Amino acid sequence: MAPASAAAPASSFPSPRAVLELFKPITWFPPMWAFGCGVVSSGADLGARWPMALAGIMLAGPLICATSQAVNDWFDRHVDAINEPHRPIPSGRVPGRWGLWIAIIWTIVSMVWAFALGPWVFAAAAVGMALAWAYSAPPLRLKQSGWWGPAVCALSYEGITWFTGAAVMLAALPDARILLIAALYSIGAHGIMVLNDFKAIEGDRQTGIRSLPVQLGVEKAARLACAVMAAPQFVVVGLLFAWGQPFHAAGVAVSLFVQLYLMARLVTDPRKHAPWFNATGVLLYVLGMLTSAFALGVLTGSPS
Repeated sequence: MAPASAAAPASSFPSPRAVLELFKPITWFPPMWAFGCGVVSSGADLGARWPMALAGIMLAGPLICATSQAVNDWFDRHVDAINEPHRPIPSGRVPGRWGLWIAIIWTIVSMVWAFALGPWVFAAAAVGMALAWAYSAPPLRLKQSGWWGPAVCALSYEGITWFTGAAVMLAALPDARILLIAALYSIGAHGIMVLNDFKAIEGDRQTGIRSLPVQLGVEKAARLACAVMAAPQFVVVGLLFAWGQPFHAAGVAVSLFVQLYLMARLVTDPRKHAPWFNATGVLLYVLGMLTSAFALGVLTGSPS
């Protein structure tokens, strides 16, 4: 009896399409948006430095954010083999240790790119990259903590990237007001990251990830996330008024009060409404970020 035909051997190299899927382009938008807010908040002339701004957008999304996705998928490959076997690494479309090599290579490329953009950008990129590895890789693996995991994501996706956008445009340390507003929106983003955890409660329980919905329960975690998201925005509104930007402050305030209305519905059934809120309330949050950035641009921009 003839032996059964052997399966065709898998490729030893990942295809470009598989690598792109590993990098998850859909995740690049939040840091690219925050980078754009940094650019606007700097008050610098975009027309004079648009190549630097474009290079910075590449750094925020296709380089550093993409690297963080590759790092995360490599260190989650055993869990993904059970829960999401179609992903590039567990499916074998990124074979062997290529997932790790891609993460390392893209880390190096990202840091070289950041170095070319100046010392402040390089320093911010180094911190962001260190957090990306600490989030996913042992021994720290901060993603297992419901407090540290969202904090690292919020700081990386919002604050550090906002700082980088301003630093690219200014080629210097940004104004303290820029740093303060970026920090406040980073704190608020912690709540957004907690809301993202509602989609994976069962999987988190099974794999030992102590997300806040797992630790506190669904209702308490939702209320905490809303409070953490809203409180910094109240501070932003107060600061913009104090800095003589009442129209921008009013814009952020309107956005915030609509968010509060949406949050009231969210907490009635957090697991059901979290995806809806992420498409509505979070949109208002990031629009408030941009409004604040325009206010800072007025405050920090060079006089004509």
